[in-house]
Amino acid sequence: MARSEQAIFTNLCMVYDDAGNILVQDRLDPSWPGLCFPGGHVEPGESFVESVIREVWEETGLTIKKPVLCGTKQFQTKHGERYVVFFYKTNRFSGELRSSDEGKVFWLPRKDLEQYTLVDDFMDMVKVFESDDLSEFYYYTENDQWKLKLL
Repeated sequence: MARSEQAIFTNLCMVYDDAGNILVQDRLDPSWPGLCFPGGHVEPGESFVESVIREVWEETGLTIKKPVLCGTKQFQTKHGERYVVFFYKTNRFSGELRSSDEGKVFWLPRKDLEQYTLVDDFMDMVKVFESDDLSEFYYYTENDQWKLKLL
């Protein structure tokens, strides 16, 4: 059995302030519409931390500092690759907020999040971002059906 596999690495970052607000992006991609945290793909040869700093800057105009790895999301693609999303969070940032071609970004009181249209399974992802007891959002298939584990 091979010990290596093809993988796709991506990231999401929960940027928050000390007043109970989170930074969200209203995604324009029709394949995954709704509110989500900013993030994107890790480029070949790029560090995971530097990739999330770059992605947040490209999509929001903010420069984040000290992003903390707080969990992962993973699943197998239909092509057999492992799709991995690194979850980061930080409340250290600077810059002027601006939207991008990826979608409109804005601050939202965390308590109001569920009143908006969210990307699929976003509230389950948020549980991992916010929990000290969870670290993984894991999709697997059983009897040709997608199942979710929060671990």
